[in-house]
Amino acid sequence: MTTKIAIFGVGLIGGSLALCFKGKEGVTVVGHAHRKESAIKYVNRGVVDQATLSLEEAALDADFIFLCVPVGMLEEYLRQLSRLPLKPGCIITDVGSTKASIAACALTLDLPGVHFIGGHPMAGSERSGVEAASSLLFENAYYVLTPPPGVPEAAYQALEALLRQTRAQIVRLDPERHDEIVGAISHLPHIIAVALVNQIHAYDTSDSLYSTLAAGGFRDITRIASSDPIIWRDILLNNRSVMLRLLKDWNDEVSSFIHLLESGDGAGIESAFHEANQFRSQLPERRKGMITPLFDLHIDVPDHPGIIGRIAMELGDQGINLSNLQIIESREDVPGIMRLSFRQEDDMERAKVLLQQKDYTVYV
Repeated sequence: MTTKIAIFGVGLIGGSLALCFKGKEGVTVVGHAHRKESAIKYVNRGVVDQATLSLEEAALDADFIFLCVPVGMLEEYLRQLSRLPLKPGCIITDVGSTKASIAACALTLDLPGVHFIGGHPMAGSERSGVEAASSLLFENAYYVLTPPPGVPEAAYQALEALLRQTRAQIVRLDPERHDEIVGAISHLPHIIAVALVNQIHAYDTSDSLYSTLAAGGFRDITRIASSDPIIWRDILLNNRSVMLRLLKDWNDEVSSFIHLLESGDGAGIESAFHEANQFRSQLPERRKGMITPLFDLHIDVPDHPGIIGRIAMELGDQGINLSNLQIIESREDVPGIMRLSFRQEDDMERAKVLLQQKDYTVYV
């Protein structure tokens, strides 16, 4: 008996899911594409078994349907699927980073014998598109499932069993609770980063030294401000009520710091930093999350001709994938500081060992 899995939106997330399922005995993975060249690319890259431009053909007799399209398009795709003669017992799920609205939409649709279960894999990459897809993307990440009331437990268990092949840790939540938590740990930081960058940009229009000195740490802590504007427009509007409450709480936190500074309350400032330090130190370090972690090494490098190329070649010779390289400081008679960035923690650890063996001073 063959299990058919249909993927709508074969990009980073959809393609990575496809790679987790493809090649398993008795499983056929079908990808839906809008352009013929995309369909050919999905098959040629070995991401899916088959690809089609027809929504009806992709959904026909599917046992599982994954909607991996942007949040703003999820409800329309679900409505289109509700008009098709889907296989009895078919399970539809999505990968959107908001869950309450799509869950509410599913409850308004006529889906006889078909079960919708919201999903959100809390993993990502600084790269995008099917070219960045990897069967390892979800490993050691949380994958949230938000089944609505009335979904048979057997259907939930079937989807959970399938998703175990991603090697993610499955978490079951109510859609509303998911949106509150993810809004706080992901959506709110994105808003703060954008607001902070725009604030500095406004200062920079009259004094360009702001952007000159903002390199390094400022660029790192605000990197999520570079996220896709269209995607984040849809996410934030979709989670609008939650975000308004969170932003009001954020304003309260900012107001408390204003009060501490206005009153010269050094003890209060110290207490606030101490409390944050304690909580942050308890957060897990080695689990994937909504905001892609950076895996960086810093090394001292002498001011010698060819040293940068030599280091890059030594890493390449060992098959270590270097994502980015930056010289932070390099002056005559002063050792330069080089930052090496990696997409995978394993690459960072291997690079650390290799460079230490070659007598470089390495800092994590």
